[in-house]
Amino acid sequence: MQKTNTPLIKFTFRFLAVILALLFTSLVLLIAKTNPLEAYKNILQGSFGSWRSVANTLVVWVPLMLATLGLLFTYATGLWNIGIEGQIILGAIFTTWALRILQNTSINPTTAVILAILAGILGGALWASLTGLLRIYGGVNEIFGGLGLNFVATALTIWLIFSPWKRPGVASMSGTEPFKEAYWLSQLEGFRLSIWAVAIAIFGLILVYFVLKGTFFGLKLKAIGKNGRAAKLLGIPTSRYFMSAFLICGGFAGLAGAIQIVAVYHRLIPLISSGYGYLGMMVAMLVNFQPIWAAFVALFFAALNIGSIQLQIALKVDSTLSGVLQGALLLFFLIMEGVRTKFFESKKARQNG
Repeated sequence: MQKTNTPLIKFTFRFLAVILALLFTSLVLLIAKTNPLEAYKNILQGSFGSWRSVANTLVVWVPLMLATLGLLFTYATGLWNIGIEGQIILGAIFTTWALRILQNTSINPTTAVILAILAGILGGALWASLTGLLRIYGGVNEIFGGLGLNFVATALTIWLIFSPWKRPGVASMSGTEPFKEAYWLSQLEGFRLSIWAVAIAIFGLILVYFVLKGTFFGLKLKAIGKNGRAAKLLGIPTSRYFMSAFLICGGFAGLAGAIQIVAVYHRLIPLISSGYGYLGMMVAMLVNFQPIWAAFVALFFAALNIGSIQLQIALKVDSTLSGVLQGALLLFFLIMEGVRTKFFESKKARQNG
């Protein structure tokens, strides 16, 4: 008897989803009187056509990957941590706060950067815990609680930039005063990329893979996600695991925010999260909670973000086309998953009947 979860069947339907997304995006390009093949060629060239392009793609990949890794924990328990955007922002805020204090002390700059990153992790985790508390003890759905906290985090960023942390003599949307280079994660000469940031993302990937695939903790998270009521009856403290998932996800999100400060912008800016939380949700859904696949899909999405800039230069096509392709991928993935499940479950029911 055929099953809905065989690797070949899953791969086939996901491959079809990718093909349909490309066809849909190609249709949009044709309507815009643009050659689809030329557009895809420019995206590829813009993201991997030179070492600088590759470096810029990896700059996007690191925080996107960290956000996705965190979301794998909340998704495993069946939670929709849409508040991850705010958690990235709070990670950036806590990192900025720590560096503003530490740069005026005798602490070694390297130690200061490490402490600031840890502060960012703490900030993201604390912000995520608010969503968890609202969900567990207040009965507030994590989607609504997370969205509300996202708005609060954004407003807090603007207030800090324009009031207590404003640049000397001026409050500007360009952000706070940049930190001295000694308080940056070291970068490759001539590039924006920090090898340390990439190493952190790779280490996070290995750690998450091990926890979700090789520990009882990961197994219990998945058990709760599959059937929370049954897990509770089996003695698994679901509330505790819910909170643990929120804290871990928030920690990874805070780490992503910290990387944005110490490795990319070197200051707090209004849009510090860059939408990586929402994009990470798409990646996590597309990979069906598989950490290894998350690395490749996140790289693909990062390449789309960077490569689409080339469209404006070469073809005069708006760079938001990458968002069309990303959205189409998610849409057709969900459609094909629904078709796969309905077709094989109906077939199985007929056979059993």
